[in-house]
Amino acid sequence: MRGVKFCVLRNVGAPRNRVCFRRSGALTSRLAFLGIWLVTVAALGLTGCSNINGFLEPVPAFSDAPGTTHVEMVVATTRTRAESPAVMFSGGRAQEPGFADMVVSIPPDANRKIGEVQWPKQLPGNPETDFVTLKADVISKDQAIATFARLLRESNKSEAMVFVHGFNERYDDTVYGFAQILHDSGALGEVAPVLFTWPSKGNVFAYGYDRESSNYSRDSLEALLRFLVKDPKVKKISILAHSMGNWVTLEALRQMAIRDGRVPAKIKLVLLADPDVDVDVSREQIAAMGPDRPHIALFVSEDDQALAASKEVWGAPRLGAINPNIEPYKSMLERENITVINLTKLPSHDEFNHGKFAEDPKVVELIGRSLASGQALTTRRLRPENHADHGERRNLRRSRRRPRGLGTRRSCRSGDAESLR
Repeated sequence: MRGVKFCVLRNVGAPRNRVCFRRSGALTSRLAFLGIWLVTVAALGLTGCSNINGFLEPVPAFSDAPGTTHVEMVVATTRTRAESPAVMFSGGRAQEPGFADMVVSIPPDANRKIGEVQWPKQLPGNPETDFVTLKADVISKDQAIATFARLLRESNKSEAMVFVHGFNERYDDTVYGFAQILHDSGALGEVAPVLFTWPSKGNVFAYGYDRESSNYSRDSLEALLRFLVKDPKVKKISILAHSMGNWVTLEALRQMAIRDGRVPAKIKLVLLADPDVDVDVSREQIAAMGPDRPHIALFVSEDDQALAASKEVWGAPRLGAINPNIEPYKSMLERENITVINLTKLPSHDEFNHGKFAEDPKVVELIGRSLASGQALTTRRLRPENHADHGERRNLRRSRRRPRGLGTRRSCRSGDAESLR
């Protein structure tokens, strides 16, 4: 069979530069599908762009507004330092982990929608209507340990919550996204928040780079979890991972189990949201953890278009987009005692349905309640009748911005594919 040539237009909204490939057979259709998807995402990402950059530049303390909520987190990262202090960390791979202390201000509840990060349209942002940064300090490992100890003392429970983000996330995306989850879930004040951020390019064209970066970071995530386990004041550890972040999370837990014979008992709960992980590989990763593993809750959405594209790339189903009610998935999930939260029928803020776990009020409430009380997760409160009807869902989807993890940002530079970074 003769090869077929297809091209991807890399520079959307700028002088176009065609990147062409020659492939044949099934691979041709997969790459063509990915090319169309990338161009679609890129086009969406450039809608309403401005030249704003530097969201992490702290606003003056006097500009804070009444009714705002301040979210502090300690950050561990395998990213390299950025040149600009307002960016802090880039998508490069650091030889040694770095650390930061971040404080984000979230607007009063009356001025925002649950499930959204409200990015400033200009800098400095307005705390009354925007997420803004109050503190952005790069700190040493010893300072990070001290900051975590303070956050643990100030929390209502002796529990650490670790968040691991997904594909195509810049550093500021991860910080503001985690702040939104902590606030909207009600976990703020209940847990000591720890953000683990790995070297994503924040570029929709860098899928392969991001995947290798997640592999690059699994030892560092394992080291972070081991530190938390050894802290006698930490009684419980919960992990929330999204998209490609599930890969590095499952790999780190698998490694711990192989080295020690089991996952440490302090790690009680692992929430896998929209995992961009091969179903068969995830089954082996989970099985390697042994019978004394953490409780695993899986958030799936059969209409996740980002994972549909990933399936075309890899040629195999992704764990976050399976139908849990059909075989062989049903038996696998029951055998491994995995709780499934099926979000397929719920509305989404974006056209790709990749991030419902952090967008829907009932879902984030469910996560917060589980973290706060240890209750088993259930879909009982997620029935479609508790949400907007079909027409309202369509309007919500059109009106809300930024598919989580897909890089359709408010701030971008014109010119080439790097504008999505």
